Amino acid sequence: MEGQHNIGLFAEQETYVKGRHIATIFRNEQNLYTVIRVKVEETNDQYEEKEAVITGYFPQVHEHETYTFYGFFQEHPKFGIQFQCKHFQKEVPQTRQGVIKYLSSELFKGIGRKTAERIVDHLGEDAISKILKSPSVLDGVPNLSSEKAKALYDVLKENEGLEQIMVALNQYGFGPQMSMKIYQTYKEQTLDIIQKNPYQLVEDVEGIGFSRADELGKQLGMDETHPERLKAACLYTLESECLQEGHVYLDQKDLLSKGKALLDKNSSTPIAETDISEQLHQLKKEKKLIEEEDRIYIPSLYFAEKGIVSNIQRILAQDQYEEQFPESEFLLALGKLEERIGVQYASSQKKAIQTALLSPMLLLTGGPGTGKTTVIKGIVELYAELHGLSLDPKDYSKDDPFPIVLGAPTGRAAKRMAESTGLPAATIHRLLGWNGQAGIDFEQDRTINGKLVIIDEMSMVDTWLAYQFFNALPEEVQVVLVGDEDQLPSVGPGQVLKDLLDSKTIPTVQLTDIYRQENGSSIIELAHEIKKGKLPADLAVQKKDRSFIKCSTQQIASVVEQVVENARNKGFTAKDIQVLAPMYKGPAGIDRLNKMLQEILNPNHDQSRKELAFGDTVYRIGDKVLQLVNKPEKNVFNGDIGEVISIFYAKENTEKQDMVLVSFEGNEVTYTRQELNQITHAYCCSIHKSQGSEFPIVILPVVKSYYRMLRKNLLYTAVTRSKKFLILCGEEEAFRWGVERNDSLLRKTTLRQKLSEALANKDADSKEENSISYPVSEEEWMQINPMIGMENVTPYDFME
Repeated sequence: MEGQHNIGLFAEQETYVKGRHIATIFRNEQNLYTVIRVKVEETNDQYEEKEAVITGYFPQVHEHETYTFYGFFQEHPKFGIQFQCKHFQKEVPQTRQGVIKYLSSELFKGIGRKTAERIVDHLGEDAISKILKSPSVLDGVPNLSSEKAKALYDVLKENEGLEQIMVALNQYGFGPQMSMKIYQTYKEQTLDIIQKNPYQLVEDVEGIGFSRADELGKQLGMDETHPERLKAACLYTLESECLQEGHVYLDQKDLLSKGKALLDKNSSTPIAETDISEQLHQLKKEKKLIEEEDRIYIPSLYFAEKGIVSNIQRILAQDQYEEQFPESEFLLALGKLEERIGVQYASSQKKAIQTALLSPMLLLTGGPGTGKTTVIKGIVELYAELHGLSLDPKDYSKDDPFPIVLGAPTGRAAKRMAESTGLPAATIHRLLGWNGQAGIDFEQDRTINGKLVIIDEMSMVDTWLAYQFFNALPEEVQVVLVGDEDQLPSVGPGQVLKDLLDSKTIPTVQLTDIYRQENGSSIIELAHEIKKGKLPADLAVQKKDRSFIKCSTQQIASVVEQVVENARNKGFTAKDIQVLAPMYKGPAGIDRLNKMLQEILNPNHDQSRKELAFGDTVYRIGDKVLQLVNKPEKNVFNGDIGEVISIFYAKENTEKQDMVLVSFEGNEVTYTRQELNQITHAYCCSIHKSQGSEFPIVILPVVKSYYRMLRKNLLYTAVTRSKKFLILCGEEEAFRWGVERNDSLLRKTTLRQKLSEALANKDADSKEENSISYPVSEEEWMQINPMIGMENVTPYDFME
């Protein structure tokens, strides 16, 4: 039977199961999701089995103890009937033997059976309630030390408190998973904090927004003009704008206006802007927000910008590279390199290589086909030649690390970099010592041990990551940042590459000539036309590597299906074909297209292929999947694409749970059922998620229903993902709209301004007197950095 199975005789009562814990089947220590089996002692449902499987979010459930679980029975399609618990209560033993057994259990360290007997002899069968009421009653128990007495009381209090907290949070409308997350944040102070200031949840607990906290505030009778409510609205508004729109700050006037709109939406009468302004001022005093020239910042973003500027100042202040090689020596080495690898560098490419080798820092930009990869390889080869270094990593040790460090913001981009140079490359997160959910490990030495550091796809790096990268660079280093300024900006706040270029403070070489024509690639020509803000007149004309199929929104799925079928019949695989779309919902959205594409590229009509259902998604062996969150400990990152290679059912493995095994270019990662929200199908993915990748065939639908997402840089990024064939489908007018439209996505940042101010007088005699420094201390960064740990939050978490 599908769905809820609650056929109890007592419909007016909450369904419960009282039972003794037998075994724990599964437990996730991160979120405390637990599956246990209990021996049923009592229930008000017509459930007749002697044992039941209980699922929910619990603290440690101890063997042989009795609990009452409240929730409902539900039939799982594979595992049968399970009881989904919303809250629970542990049964306190009432008999003499029961109390002795409980107090001498593993829950109470140092309390053996004899000590438990003495406690019960002294206090009676109601010993537990007496201890909870007044711990001093333990003072008279023979041979019980004060330390053990205190530990005993603390454990009893913690267990009793947790049950009370979970019940109270359930009554406030929080589900079991969120309740456990709140409890893990505040522990025994949970109810005190929530009842005093429910808006504190907005700051401290990820996943609770202003509206949810506001509902709780109303339940608790808080006034609509309560200072904590107004402050929470300001904080939430600013953080939401930074995450959704990529801003680093908001103007005070804009923040007040948006904060007032949020408050008024949930208020019986309009809130006075003067009241909001007063609380905004209070937030500045509390250092939860920072004001600079009427701009309001989240502290972490303010100090991140400061830190980037300070570190760039430090790097550019190096002057030992300018005269290290005479031009004749450089040209001789370059000539030998050209002869050896069979490449003739153009003048702009030679300039880029020379600038990289003779400057502490270089920005290298250019569109597709302009030779950025060729230049990177030239920089690496010439650096090694001129410094007399081996390019074989095996010739180096842990104490003498490889001096050339190559990195990129995504695993795919790092892999491409490694393939093009023949050298190791890693994600920036790896270079920084990323350690999973905790973010950057600030306790470790974060120095990137390299003499030459080259970062590709710099347009994808946001303000937080840029700060951490620059801060980890050693004192003596040469840095090359490579990117395409016309691509989409980072998903996170800021537009670091654009701001660095616009500041005109860093040596820059822009490659404009197109070299990678590949027999006259019309894809590259189209990309450069889009870059200029226009479309070619022959957009709809069939080319050998590009085509355009006119169709409406409702026809997109059918057209994509036909194109994919045709490509598959010509021998292309799911790995070769990538459909890109800007939105998830709707008839031409990513969700709809993924379902359709799975049935074409990985069908299971005869049920011969293993599959596993998770919500509305069915995963099969052979499925193309996309990683949605960073998992550095497993060397897989947000945006990586892999293939499902195995599915293990619970009955087939010792873990007793369903698992999916995904291969990311040979790196095999296992996902339990509870972790399947970390992946999704990748037959069709968002254009943002495709950054840093290239595919033999790109199918790009663009229709008017995508209007709110269409921008020049979005379409440019999509087109430049294609290596061999580009199939455009949709409405030509929608393409034109997008290419000509470059409005409303301007991000509010001050990195360009701060850089220009700080480096304006870099050539003056006294840098101390004439340049503006933006130092940021380790202590300062750590104390006011509320966004650390939010690395996996993206603007798409806010989209419908």
